[in-house]
Amino acid sequence: MVSTLFAAWCLMALSVAIHAGGVAGALRHLRRQSIESTARFWPATWLFVLVAAWMVFLHLLEIAVWGAFYAWMGAMVDITSALYFSTVTYTTTGYGDLVLPEQWRLVGGVEALTGILMSGWSTGFFIAVVNRLYDPVKTARI
Repeated sequence: MVSTLFAAWCLMALSVAIHAGGVAGALRHLRRQSIESTARFWPATWLFVLVAAWMVFLHLLEIAVWGAFYAWMGAMVDITSALYFSTVTYTTTGYGDLVLPEQWRLVGGVEALTGILMSGWSTGFFIAVVNRLYDPVKTARI
């Protein structure tokens, strides 16, 4: 059980590292953006679409890491099932049509907790972008 929890912790740490790198990269890019040029409706809307797409990409990358682990460990029959299971677990949808073998079930729980945390982080980042765009004096320190 300790080795299983250690594996879950490593996957969680890797997810955090992926998210941190992605958010840091997005911040560097946004700091170079001119606030005035994105304050109009269409440029602002396009910026929100790009930020949302980037956040979804990061989540999909993290889901793929968990799914690859399940497939590698033989916890799922194939990579397609592993990615599907990982998606419904990470997003906490939890259909229940696929389940992990008993020895790996704690890993699934940690994945769900990680998904909640990473989704919250993405939401916070998105709100920071909105604040920067519409209140540049207050949030110029992003």
